[in-house]
Amino acid sequence: MNSNDLKGIAEGLIDEFNYAAKESIRLYEEGLKIQIKEDKSPVSNGDLRVNDLISKKISKLTPDIPIISEETVDLSKKNNSKIFWLIDPIDGTKEYIAGKDEYTLNAGLIINNLPAIGVIGVPKKNRIFYSFGKNNSFLIENNQIFKLDCKKKTPKGEIIALTNHTDPPKIILDKLKEFGVTSFRKLSSSYKYCLIATGEYDLYLDKVRAKEWDDAAGQAIAEAAGAIVTSLDGETFVYGKEDYKNPTILIRRSENLNA
Repeated sequence: MNSNDLKGIAEGLIDEFNYAAKESIRLYEEGLKIQIKEDKSPVSNGDLRVNDLISKKISKLTPDIPIISEETVDLSKKNNSKIFWLIDPIDGTKEYIAGKDEYTLNAGLIINNLPAIGVIGVPKKNRIFYSFGKNNSFLIENNQIFKLDCKKKTPKGEIIALTNHTDPPKIILDKLKEFGVTSFRKLSSSYKYCLIATGEYDLYLDKVRAKEWDDAAGQAIAEAAGAIVTSLDGETFVYGKEDYKNPTILIRRSENLNA
């Protein structure tokens, strides 16, 4: 696929993400129906509705590319594809159920085991982020499109971070200190990638090993804006792993977080 192909696919998902975002809010307001999955995590009819909408649209846009979704994946089957979609219909289901505003809708296209397209909707923020390759990362907000470049928006002399913890473990506290972080807050959903792509935050650290569908869309958006995504040890990682588990995560707005 060339850049124009990727652009067409990414932009072709935007209207459906807008609709799915509205559906997630409508179903919440009507009262969610919640079940507990085998892994003891919750899933709602909102997750399933969004999954259905996004999956069907992707199937129309790219009928020959397999789709792997958190809500339908068969973990007993090995993924041998080099090109595939990863969908997390609602990342932050617990936050969604609780009525909070930082849950996200996610779809990422993997090509040759690396993120090539990312689309993330943040329904209660009225924001949609999308990307289709290097220097092609965008935010749609208030009917305007903004190109993202990770330019620092945090105060000069401050390094403001996101983590997956309100009370971080020592490994994370040590890393925060290493990067000179002056303050941090908890954010678990893929919205973290977007906020680093916009430059609203400088850094994200997490020792928890997330699943590939948690990271694919966000990594595509952040890297296309210029961010650096690695493990805590500075190693890059690829997609298409047998257990779908990514390593620990470190997202940096740039090499120099003060610039």
